[in-house]
Amino acid sequence: MSMEIIGIKAVFYSATGNTKKVVMKIAEHAAELLHVPLEQYDFTLPSKRENVLEYSKDWLVIVGLPVYAGRIPNKIAPFVQSYLKGNGAWAVPVVTFGNRSYDNALIELRNELERNGFHTIAGAAFVSEHAFSDRLAFGRPDQEDLCAIEQFAKDIVAKLSNLEEIPPRISVKGMEPIDVYYTPLGMDGKPAVFLKAKPKTRENCTYCKRCAEVCPMGSIENKDPTIVSGICIKCQACVKVCPEHAKYFDDPAFLSHIEMLEHHYARRAENEVFV
Repeated sequence: MSMEIIGIKAVFYSATGNTKKVVMKIAEHAAELLHVPLEQYDFTLPSKRENVLEYSKDWLVIVGLPVYAGRIPNKIAPFVQSYLKGNGAWAVPVVTFGNRSYDNALIELRNELERNGFHTIAGAAFVSEHAFSDRLAFGRPDQEDLCAIEQFAKDIVAKLSNLEEIPPRISVKGMEPIDVYYTPLGMDGKPAVFLKAKPKTRENCTYCKRCAEVCPMGSIENKDPTIVSGICIKCQACVKVCPEHAKYFDDPAFLSHIEMLEHHYARRAENEVFV
């Protein structure tokens, strides 16, 4: 089978930048090995989720999402389901998770890509610093992870180079049919309900509006960034970007969940790759 890749597309949602870092590292290594151009498409912001992205059989597309409650983010899933069209393109589903588990996120992303006309050639779940706490997977991806990412890219290119026919979809870990979302727990072991929690704003806010600019849901008012008028998915983009550390969460159930994660998932979680 003649296999020619004319370019690589890095496509990702990355509210705090961790998923972007992982996906871009994979794509950069693969593009260098294949001697082809690399393009990126970041669909984190609402304005980037309005147009269909079409690909073709001579493209390799690395698609990355963070894990939210053991699945791909439910508010972002509709874009993946309806706006990514493979038309026979090769794809690599990648998820990043913050030290607990990726549960069914990778198999869910693989399935959506296959339904949309992609041929999944490999897949991976890489650990990255948890958005909720810098005590969980702090500094990751670290040097060891970056070496694993580079090797993953090499394995993808080697597999593509040796193909004689279109292989079955990549086999990855996960349950089928896809199970329900992970239920966040508090320190008492009971479900922690914080769906309605929204970020608060301290008095030192300078109204720079960076939080409004980075909100993936477009929920922070640009005229008054202390107002969160829309849905909050707890991505922490506003918290991370604020130069004055003025954005914060004080919801008791949310804080209890973070405490539980820090207590039970402080060990070094491992990356998992499938080629």
